[in-house]
Amino acid sequence: MRMRRKCLWRPSLCSPWMTTQLSTALRPWWMGRKLKQNYRRRRSIYESAISNRRQAFLLEEDKYSRDVFCCNVGNLNPGSKVALTLKYVQELPLEADGALRYVLPAVLNPRYRGSGSFEDSCLDMKTPIVPLEDLPYTFSMVATISSQHGIERIQSNCPFSPIEYLGEDKTSAQVSLAEGHKFDRDVELLIYYSEVHTPTVAVEMGQPKDNRVDGFMKDPSAMVCFYPNIPEAPSPVICGEFVFLMDRSGSMQCPISKQDQSQLRIEAAKETLILLLKSLPLGCYFNVYGFGSSYEAFFPNSVKYSQQTMEEALKRVKLMQADLGGTEILTPLQIIYREPSIEGHPLQLFVFTDGEVTDTFNVINEVKRNRLRHRCFSFGIGEGASTSLIKGIARVAGGTSEFITGKDRMQFKALRALKRALQPAVDDVSVSWNLPHGLSAKMLSPEQTVLYKGQRLIVYALLSGTMPPAEATGEVDLKYTLQGKSFENKVTFALQPKPDDNFTIHRLAAKSFLQTKDMGFRDTSAKDKKDVLKISIDCGVISSQTAFIAVNKNLNKPVQGPLTRRDVPRPTLFSAALMMPQYEGCALPKAMSSCPLPTTQSTRTSRYKGTSYQQDVCRPCRPMVSKDLCALVFGDNHLVQLISLQNADGSWYLDENLAVILGKSLEDLLAAVPVKDADSSSWATVLAVVWLHSNAKQMKGEWELLEKKARTWIHIHAASIMQELVKAAIAFTKSSMDPSIFAL
Repeated sequence: MRMRRKCLWRPSLCSPWMTTQLSTALRPWWMGRKLKQNYRRRRSIYESAISNRRQAFLLEEDKYSRDVFCCNVGNLNPGSKVALTLKYVQELPLEADGALRYVLPAVLNPRYRGSGSFEDSCLDMKTPIVPLEDLPYTFSMVATISSQHGIERIQSNCPFSPIEYLGEDKTSAQVSLAEGHKFDRDVELLIYYSEVHTPTVAVEMGQPKDNRVDGFMKDPSAMVCFYPNIPEAPSPVICGEFVFLMDRSGSMQCPISKQDQSQLRIEAAKETLILLLKSLPLGCYFNVYGFGSSYEAFFPNSVKYSQQTMEEALKRVKLMQADLGGTEILTPLQIIYREPSIEGHPLQLFVFTDGEVTDTFNVINEVKRNRLRHRCFSFGIGEGASTSLIKGIARVAGGTSEFITGKDRMQFKALRALKRALQPAVDDVSVSWNLPHGLSAKMLSPEQTVLYKGQRLIVYALLSGTMPPAEATGEVDLKYTLQGKSFENKVTFALQPKPDDNFTIHRLAAKSFLQTKDMGFRDTSAKDKKDVLKISIDCGVISSQTAFIAVNKNLNKPVQGPLTRRDVPRPTLFSAALMMPQYEGCALPKAMSSCPLPTTQSTRTSRYKGTSYQQDVCRPCRPMVSKDLCALVFGDNHLVQLISLQNADGSWYLDENLAVILGKSLEDLLAAVPVKDADSSSWATVLAVVWLHSNAKQMKGEWELLEKKARTWIHIHAASIMQELVKAAIAFTKSSMDPSIFAL
């Protein structure tokens, strides 16, 4: 019996470059005409080899998603083994605490297929799912980490061996995954370095034997990493149009991760929206969109942020469910971009999705076409979210991207992005090179004109010309401006390229270049396709226009026997009670809905398709006051209940709802007012701020913006009695917080 094997593989954050132990070649498949026909040609070569009983290998990037790859291997003799080596390089994302995160995904979420039919996608492949105990393989992993600076520690979400340093300077370390791992979850590593804000430069030797004059691999390459410690601006931005685009597809009813008691994605999304709405500054404009197979907007157009509009939006957030079917994000994006700009209020777009979208290139291209009028901050929710989509839309629109997996809190990461959006832009960003005579740097990375506090800048360049003696040095200078003040970071480095058989920096540079040129198999322009083909083939970095294919011609005779296909199974990642239907377009069963409100059967009409479908939609059966709704939606989550009671201007009312959260009676709160005839809202707001610092200090990153708004309100409305109010509130609540916290 001869065998064929097929599997899907998705790297963590960047497309890979690959080699195999078969003799492979990276082949171009674009011929300039009849793209659909030529796209199929690569498969015909592989299928022809298979049908002729040859051994062959095909690895290609999916036509519609840059972060998904399909690997085919066949034919194998009975009892034989094949060793398949996949190599990839990637830039590791930066966490808020300075750690670098490496993720090896265990799951590829099924991509939703919208109204347009996409052909020839490897995403159509159905992978067998088996219980964990029936999985026919285990997974082993050894990670070797190297750095120019010392490695302080390594953390993981999976059992790992203790860290083993490979030298006294601690610049190299090794850890290994515990035996018997079933690969039933993402494998994540958090790597903490010393001197994280110190800029670094790595220079890599090229291939001098490359006789091509314009060969990409011929010259040495350089990778420069700046992580400037940008000061926080004292006066944040108070203007802007903030649009929140929230995924409400069926898959949002899943937990964020498979860990016990992991929050449902839709519930985390609702809490996040409440925090965002409460943290917006007065005077800005905002709107909220939900999308699935259809889309809904809270308001016909963005509205001015006020107590009335905030309360209306808050009511709709609390009733929000994962009830809009599939994941079609392109149309609501187009609707948002069609809205006229609001003078003096630049658009800031926040996109939240589990990323289960098929045609990511079209979405990225739509965002790119509108990049000059907005910034886009994107959030990938749950394991298996499309890294190509999440990183792509943020990259082309000058924003940042975040991924929420494991124990990550969407609330914290979203508020961190809002804090960045409210900070004045770091502009006039420039990178200059000071190199010896006869040596020049050709920049390969796209020009980055915006930089945020807590963000890193990575640039790549080819060093062409005559390399100087070993003792020579070069210098790279990063300059930027913040609120009219100039800043500068310089780094001096040795001009002595280091050899690397994998040519890691060259291939990282190639991928950075390709990301700006490669817009997908169908939509890349003819000129850019030429550049993509050249760089991809020169460097061995796969693209939408190229594929790896190998045919074993050393085998003298064809493989004998009937053909049997074997798919590599994956483990069940969620319990049966939490598994979603195979197709998101169906409405959620009532038993799976966590909404505590009564439901009514309704017909929902898509605003852009003109079609309708039946499904259960949460509708309030009677008007509800804030207290009832908070208790139903958020249960015992007093933090969210307290925040939901805050007014748009930052204050709180002194009422029964606040008293319940503080664990006091309203009579006791009124009796404890320390200043006669003091405004009750001033007393309530001071009490609320004291409660936040005393009971939710560990979640400060989620409420610090709205808390600052509250302190500002106190300084405006109760400055003369603030000290008395604060002292009395601390004593009344028996808190140990520092009164100086109330200073601005």
